[in-house]
Amino acid sequence: MSTPTGGAAGAGGTTYAAAGVSIDAGDKAVELMKVWVDKARRPEVMGSIGGFAGLFDASALKAMDQPLLATSADGVGTKVAIAQAMNVHDTIGFDLVGMLVDDLVVCGAEPLFLTDYIATGRVVPERVAAIVSGIAQACVAAGCALVGGETAEHPGLLEPDEYDVAGSTTGVVEAADLLGPGRVLPGDVVVAMASSGLHSNGYSLVRHVLLGAPSDGGAGWALDRYVDELGRTLGEELLEPTTVYAKACLDLARSLGTADVHAMSHVTGGGLAANLARVLPSSVVATVDRATWTPAPIFDLVGQVGSVAREDLEQTLNCGIGMVAVTTAEAADRAVALLGGHGVPAWVCGEITAVTDTTTTTTTGGTARVRGDHPVG
Repeated sequence: MSTPTGGAAGAGGTTYAAAGVSIDAGDKAVELMKVWVDKARRPEVMGSIGGFAGLFDASALKAMDQPLLATSADGVGTKVAIAQAMNVHDTIGFDLVGMLVDDLVVCGAEPLFLTDYIATGRVVPERVAAIVSGIAQACVAAGCALVGGETAEHPGLLEPDEYDVAGSTTGVVEAADLLGPGRVLPGDVVVAMASSGLHSNGYSLVRHVLLGAPSDGGAGWALDRYVDELGRTLGEELLEPTTVYAKACLDLARSLGTADVHAMSHVTGGGLAANLARVLPSSVVATVDRATWTPAPIFDLVGQVGSVAREDLEQTLNCGIGMVAVTTAEAADRAVALLGGHGVPAWVCGEITAVTDTTTTTTTGGTARVRGDHPVG
């Protein structure tokens, strides 16, 4: 993790600290986060934090026939506003890591290492360390290393207690084991993996509906409001960390193999249908049945309080499914059992069929649709 750098004062002139950037605070933040970064190491990591670049020994890749590097970059969007408002900063890291590594694992890639970027109006060492602690713990859950990052102090651009987080990750997959549209066939099934809640998408809609001022069309609820349907406060629900699926999905791909696991999709912005369609060939249609699951109460709450149409809700939120796998029908029960062993509730939610009307095929991927209604009660 690098500390804020740059800026110089002339003799007897204004100092960098007077301009709002504290190098001392940055140094203290690095010291506080070291213990957490050390927890998120892999044997391949070389050196320690404080250098200009993180180092990772990639010698193991030489034993692979055709290693493909996979990379992803992302953030957590406006969910950070909830963390800031509640002054709870040690869970947002799970949201960041989940958004990153679970984009890699859909192609069968193992996340190797991750770097983060924290921009803040003022470096509060304890707050930065809390953010990094969540990132490090989530890296452990994903099996990847946290090899470095940057903490940047931006006075004037961000308010003192404001911050944003982003990151990037790199993984590897053997070319012969690559998952994706080319493996999906008619007769396959769609295995759903439950989300822990909203994850990290659609918070602009959620905040507008539930927290927005009534004059602007919002409900004007407070984060400390206890909501019976949720069984806890609104803030606790909105801050629920994103599920990190990486280890479970990698185990699924490796245990069943590409003969039975054909594709995976991370359900993020755009919703279930749009993200599932991204991993399908143009020759098939995926049909998902709503009757196979009941979304958590938060999804109905947003829809009802904000009078949000189901189409808009499903295009914005994950609605209870955070990841899906496309497997052979014969392997579906084994897939559900394996995922359950990792603590990930899973079930068959749909099927893959051949396109019968060739005029509806696309050049950018397959087609996915969601039908029926969720169970009542």
